Amino acid sequence: MAYSASSNILFSRLLAYSVHHLRTCQFSQTVLVHKSSLLSTSNPSLNTSGIAFRSLNLFTKHKKKLQKECTFLLRHYSDVPLTSVKHPDMKRGSFAVLSNEDIAFFKKLLPGRVITDESELLPYNTDWLKTVRGASKVVLRPKTTQEVSDIVKYCYDHNLAVCPQGGNTGLVGGSVPVFDEVVITTQLMNQIISLDQVSGILVCQSGCILEALDHYLSNYELTMPLDLGAKGSCQIGGNVSTNAGGIRLLRYGSLHGNVLGLEVVLPNGEIVDCLTTLRKDNTGYDLKQLFIGAEGTLGIITAVSILCPPQPKSVSVALLGCETFDSILQVFKSSKLYLGEILSAFEFMDSQSMILVKENLKLNSPLVDYPFYALVECSGSNAHHDEEKLMSLLHAVLDKGEALDGCIVTDSAKIKNIWSLRERCAEALMYDGYCYKYDVSLPLSAFYQLVLDMRDRLGANATRVVAYGHVGDGNLHLNITSRQYSKTTFDLIEPFVFEWVAKYRGSISAEHGLGLKKREYIHHSKTPSAVALMAAVKKTIDPKGIMNPYKVLPESILR
Repeated sequence: MAYSASSNILFSRLLAYSVHHLRTCQFSQTVLVHKSSLLSTSNPSLNTSGIAFRSLNLFTKHKKKLQKECTFLLRHYSDVPLTSVKHPDMKRGSFAVLSNEDIAFFKKLLPGRVITDESELLPYNTDWLKTVRGASKVVLRPKTTQEVSDIVKYCYDHNLAVCPQGGNTGLVGGSVPVFDEVVITTQLMNQIISLDQVSGILVCQSGCILEALDHYLSNYELTMPLDLGAKGSCQIGGNVSTNAGGIRLLRYGSLHGNVLGLEVVLPNGEIVDCLTTLRKDNTGYDLKQLFIGAEGTLGIITAVSILCPPQPKSVSVALLGCETFDSILQVFKSSKLYLGEILSAFEFMDSQSMILVKENLKLNSPLVDYPFYALVECSGSNAHHDEEKLMSLLHAVLDKGEALDGCIVTDSAKIKNIWSLRERCAEALMYDGYCYKYDVSLPLSAFYQLVLDMRDRLGANATRVVAYGHVGDGNLHLNITSRQYSKTTFDLIEPFVFEWVAKYRGSISAEHGLGLKKREYIHHSKTPSAVALMAAVKKTIDPKGIMNPYKVLPESILR
C-alpha cells in the first residue's frame, strides 16, 4: 500500500476501528487517544467524535508498523464474503445505480467529506462481527441536519437507496448496506447542543459517542441512562434507532421512556422537528416513538433530547459464585429485597463465559471456578449506607446457600476489572472464529433451558455454547462459536432457536433489533396483524422504500 495523504486518513480510520472493534494490536492503543479527552468539557459545544492521533510526527515515526497493521485490517475486512454472494436468493430492489453525476453532486454539497476509495469504504461496508458486507460505492459524512436533508432529498428524487450508519456496532446487519446503498454516516454530527443542569435534559446531535457523552455529563454530576459494552464506539443516534438496552435498563428503564424528543429526516428529505425538552406533552401522537427502534427504516435521526439522571455518589459491585441457575434467580430475588432502590444492575455469566474471557483475553476473576456467576451492582448517594446494604446481601445469600462464594469491590479500578469480565464477552467470542449471536427475551423460568437444549442439539458442531445477560430484565445473550462459518451448524441453530423462543412467548430480539439477519423471523414475536400495520407505516412514510432497505420487515410483506 503506497503511503500518501489519503493513506493517512485511511490508516487513522482503520486503526480507530481496531482499538474498539478488533483490539488486534496493543500498539494501536498506545498511538490513539479519545479526542474528547483533548477538548474542554466545560464547553457546551463539545465535539464528541471518537479517536485522534497524538501527533503527525508519531504517525510518521511508526509509518511502517501502521501500514502493516492497516494492511492486515484491510485483508480482514475483504475476507468477509459479500452479502449478495452469501445469500444469492436476495434480490436487489429496483433502485437507481450511482452515477458520476451523483458523485459530483455529493462532492459539491460535502467538500472533502465524500469517500469513494474502495479500501476506505471497507469498514463502512462491513459489520462489527465480520459476517455481512455490502458493496456501497460512496460514504457521505454530513455535519448538519440540513446537509442530511439535502442528501436524502436528492436520493429520494433520484431513487437511490440509503443506508444510515452510526458507530456501526450493531450485531444483526442493520447498519451496513446489503447491496450498493448510499451510506450516510453521522460520525461528524457530534456536537452537544444544550444541557439543562437542573432538569438533566441533554440535547445533542446523533453522532455523539455514548462514552464521550457520559464523560461530558460527569462534569455536571449527571450520567447517561444507558450503558453498553460498545460505549466507546456506539453513537446515541444509533442507540435510539435500535432502542439499545444495556446494563442500566434495570435502574433507568428503556429509551422509550428516557428520550424526550427527536429531530428526524424523513425519506423524502423533510425535517421533522420533535426535539422537545418537555417531560410532559400530551398533544397528539407521540411521533418520536415511531423512530425509536425502527433501525433507520423510517428516517435518519439527526438530534436527540434525552433525560439524564444524577450521577451516583457511590458505586459498589459484588461478584458471586453459584451452583445452579435457579440459585442465580434466588440471588436476584434477594438482591431486590435487600438493595431496593440502589440496585442498578444484575448480570449473570455461565462457566463457559468465564472460561472464554480467561482463555481468549487473559482476564482474571477474583473467584475460583463455579457453574454460574452473578454480578450485582448498587449505586446511590451514600457510600457507607450502600456498602452496608450490599454486605448484608452477601451475608444473606451465603447463609441461605444461594451463593457459594462472593466478593465486594468499591474501588473504581477494581469495579472496572469486574465489569470487564462481563462486558468483554462479546469481544472474547471473536477469537474463536465465527460467532452465531442470539439476543432473546424469555420468562426467567425458561431462561437457561434454551442454552442446555442448544448444547445438546449442537454437540460437536460448535466450539462453544455460552450464555450471559441481563437477568434483571429477562434478556439472554446466547452465543455459539465455530472455527469458521458452517451451514450445517447454522441450520441446526435456525429456525430452531426462534421456534423455541416463540414456544415460551419470548422475543427473538431483546435489544439488538432485527436488522437483516432476523427480519424473516419477525412473525415468531409479532402477530400477522401487527406486522401488517408496521408495513403500512413503512409504506406511508417511505413509499419508495429507499430508507435502509432489506432490514426489519420481510420483503414479501412490503411488495
